[in-house]
Amino acid sequence: MAEDERTIDQLNEEADIAADYLEGLLDIADYDGDIEMGVRNNRPMVQIVADDDTDIKHLIGRNGEVVDALQQLTRLAVQQKTGERSHLIVDVDGFLKHKRQRLRDIALDAIDEAKETGEPVNLKPMNSFERKVVHDVVREEGLKSRSHGEEPRRYVTVYLRANAEDAADETEE
Repeated sequence: MAEDERTIDQLNEEADIAADYLEGLLDIADYDGDIEMGVRNNRPMVQIVADDDTDIKHLIGRNGEVVDALQQLTRLAVQQKTGERSHLIVDVDGFLKHKRQRLRDIALDAIDEAKETGEPVNLKPMNSFERKVVHDVVREEGLKSRSHGEEPRRYVTVYLRANAEDAADETEE
């Protein structure tokens, strides 16, 4: 079933399954925290909000590695129960919101540099989530971007639009 065909009830069911799974993990790890669920941009979302700042930092990890791993494990748990691949988002204490803002700032800096120099600007390697955020910002600002390289060293290059034909080209992942 395509993601856009899922009903709000199906998305809420995925969030419920994810919340149950994450509550079990938090219990095993002896972490206190609340789980908030919802649907955002047609995707189920689960956020862990903890009372203890020390615990929450462990759930995020360095550069978000732990929250990324939690998301992958939770998606697998949802898929096991539903039989469908999930595009569930797992966040810990607003980490993704802050990460999106940092990525937006990086993209805007690259856009400014490309406009000033007229040259393409290569960014550091990023994961697919990070590249998508950058591509979206670049497109919103009227420039163009493209991903290059092989995982895990895949990176984004920001370009000025050379001509009107470029405006018809879509951002390439």
